[in-house]
Amino acid sequence: MLARHIQYFLAVAHHEGFTKAAAALHVSQPALSQQVRQLEDSLGAQLFDRSGRKTRLTDAGEVYLRYAQRAAQELQEGKRAIHDVGDLSRGTLRIAVTPTFTTYLVGPLVEAFHGRYPNITLTVRELAQEHMEQQLLADALDVGIAFDQAHGQDIDALPLLVETLALVVGRQHPLANERAIGLEALNAESLILLSAEFATREQIDRYCNQHGIHPRVVMEANVIGALIEVVRRTELSTLLPAAIARAHPDLVAIELGPQRLQRTAVLMQRKGGYQSAAARVFVEVAEAVARSLGK
Repeated sequence: MLARHIQYFLAVAHHEGFTKAAAALHVSQPALSQQVRQLEDSLGAQLFDRSGRKTRLTDAGEVYLRYAQRAAQELQEGKRAIHDVGDLSRGTLRIAVTPTFTTYLVGPLVEAFHGRYPNITLTVRELAQEHMEQQLLADALDVGIAFDQAHGQDIDALPLLVETLALVVGRQHPLANERAIGLEALNAESLILLSAEFATREQIDRYCNQHGIHPRVVMEANVIGALIEVVRRTELSTLLPAAIARAHPDLVAIELGPQRLQRTAVLMQRKGGYQSAAARVFVEVAEAVARSLGK
């Protein structure tokens, strides 16, 4: 009964009115109003101001909203916990990765996980790290794979692998037979890079500024697949994780030195949140896959 009262209260608060909330909940408006009145009576406080065109939260309602949202999340976690099966004969898992990992990590990871646990329904999303943390805190994700940078205090981050970025070129590029180059050689390169909304681009720009390198950026892309196709077909080069080049036979990764461009990938979860059996074994599989990629 309490769960229904909370659900109804949150719906009215979200839709700012009883009519839209009732339609969203598939209940009659009088029944919804009655349930909310019962909640207000039990709390001894008016939660909504019904005098205007829109139904708005009172001061008491604003305070109660924070606790109701938290309770709804805990109840949802409880429901998931009840349906969680320890033998992994069924279940669901929601993961997200930042864009560069989509290109070389998701395939081996899903292959390994699905091969061992074929009855787990896996949802994979590509998200920017900021949005990933928000989704984890809202219990809309179970696990995120991103970079080891500043995290919210309610996020746990477990180191997964160290990723090295390299100069990536096509087989027809003049440097394609080189295994390593000095940083100053980048000044002579014409690059296509990921656009500014990518964390990778921010790291590349910072790296170049730190070492006084000023390559010529002639093209930008916000789709990694398009960037790879351009490099594969032209003499333009790019800076991407070396693992991406290893996953594409038409590409070559050339090590940058003497100072490598590296970053640490992490597995992120909500601190103190419920961890399903599927999430626990996914972490184990991800660590094993990361070790194999690092060989």
